[in-house]
Amino acid sequence: MLRVGLTGGVASGKTTVGKLMEARGAYLIQADLIAHDLMKPGGPLYDEVITRFGQSIVNKNDLGTIDRTKLGAIVFGEGRIAELNQLIHPAVIRRQEEWMAEIGRKDPQSIAVVEAALIVEAGVNGRFDKLVMIACPEEERMRRFVARGVSLGVAPEAAAERFRAVVAAQLPDEAKTAAADIVIDNSGALGETEQEAGAVMVRLRALAMAK
Repeated sequence: MLRVGLTGGVASGKTTVGKLMEARGAYLIQADLIAHDLMKPGGPLYDEVITRFGQSIVNKNDLGTIDRTKLGAIVFGEGRIAELNQLIHPAVIRRQEEWMAEIGRKDPQSIAVVEAALIVEAGVNGRFDKLVMIACPEEERMRRFVARGVSLGVAPEAAAERFRAVVAAQLPDEAKTAAADIVIDNSGALGETEQEAGAVMVRLRALAMAK
């Protein structure tokens, strides 16, 4: 099995590329969804996150789920994102490892893709056979992030402020590109990204078959 890390800055298009790779035969898991699952009521991180960041992040009318928007406002607004990451990352990484081991047993010549924004920042890129970086200029990523926020009812100014806070907590694209084995440019039209993702999958499939 070929273990592939898929990373990139906020709003670079990681999820889009991950889905394109999945449609071409890869298995895909998303770190953000793992974290969300771990923080559900009854999940292993639920109580600790609330203890650390306060009852204000709990939805009162939604079975006590954690409001990730409120949590994000605290961790980025108060400069506590590193604290949250230190709590969440070990559990997320364990879940990823368990998932990849399961995929390897089920399909030994498969491609297992882990989509995560902070692979390089967390220093875990060595866990993967190949690291794929999604590149996109910051101004375009901000445009996409703000547009997505506005579609969800967030004021443009607030969305732009959150974008800048998230970017400040991530390594610049140059550092991630330097650590990557493969770079996919997602600054243009979707069709161009589809072509690149298809070509990358051909390369990865050959590597998986050769293992």
